[in-house]
Amino acid sequence: MTSYTAKLTPEQAVTLEAIVRDRGYALREVPYARFSGVKPDHNVTFYESGKLVVQGKGTKEFVEFTLEPEVVGVAKLGYEAVLNPELLHPRLGVDESGKGDFFGPLCIAGVYVNAAVIRAWQDSGIRDSKSIGSDAQIAKFAELIRDTPGCVTSVVPIGCEAYNRMHKTTGSVNRVLAWGHARVIENLMLHRDQMNPPPIRAISDQFAQDKATVAKALMSLGREIELVQRHKAEEDIAVAAASILARHEFVTRLKALEKQFGLKLPKGASAAVETAAKEFVAKHGAEALPKVAKMHFRTSYRVLGLEEPPKTEWRKGKPTGG
Repeated sequence: MTSYTAKLTPEQAVTLEAIVRDRGYALREVPYARFSGVKPDHNVTFYESGKLVVQGKGTKEFVEFTLEPEVVGVAKLGYEAVLNPELLHPRLGVDESGKGDFFGPLCIAGVYVNAAVIRAWQDSGIRDSKSIGSDAQIAKFAELIRDTPGCVTSVVPIGCEAYNRMHKTTGSVNRVLAWGHARVIENLMLHRDQMNPPPIRAISDQFAQDKATVAKALMSLGREIELVQRHKAEEDIAVAAASILARHEFVTRLKALEKQFGLKLPKGASAAVETAAKEFVAKHGAEALPKVAKMHFRTSYRVLGLEEPPKTEWRKGKPTGG
């Protein structure tokens, strides 16, 4: 266990701050944090939002022997399933990767877990892919997930050319995502004979403002189970595992595109991405850009010297292009 998050009350935060200041932590400044301290084997950061983040190889010892007995007053670590039996329920987790990346495909993955799978992963460190810094670590976790007995997985990659066609037809990133989520759920349910016991629900992040966006896209088998959409769904280990498989697929396919076209294709939608896109067009021509990029991003307009469309007001659940 190398990472732990929790919400603290104001009183608990005061107690923890005194511990950090009085017990040999090296204090440091962290954006949006009320306080942060570092020791050789772990660091403790408490944010203005009330969120506590503990990281490092000494995380488990700190939580068990300091945080829970002295600050929270309740022993939870290791007793999660006792305190919340739903954590062991058989379910599907679904997540995607590549939505915010100009280059590369959109990849959606799904994972079936049951009590045995969850217990097998208890000390594995499986967590949301966004908190895993290296592609090599993502690859190791992906292998572990696929090799775990009882775990069933599915990945649906939407290559750039297919993505651009779908986006042009639907006019919406969310509709493309909804189709991908529905397709993954359907693929998993086609293998429900391998799931013991069968899943009772599918969990995914709520990326659309209207939950019906995904529900309407569900196919016949997907409608047989409950669909749960919620913010921060990646806190569920099934969704976290799906995020790892989706990211691994995205990274693998992005590297294949780099090899195919002989250029580095950076992740994200930064200035470095725009520079790389201009290099790509100079080398391969504007007509080849849709093979490696999501063309509705504003980056493509700037790279091709086109007038950018008017900006629309952003609201939660409605992603816009880079």
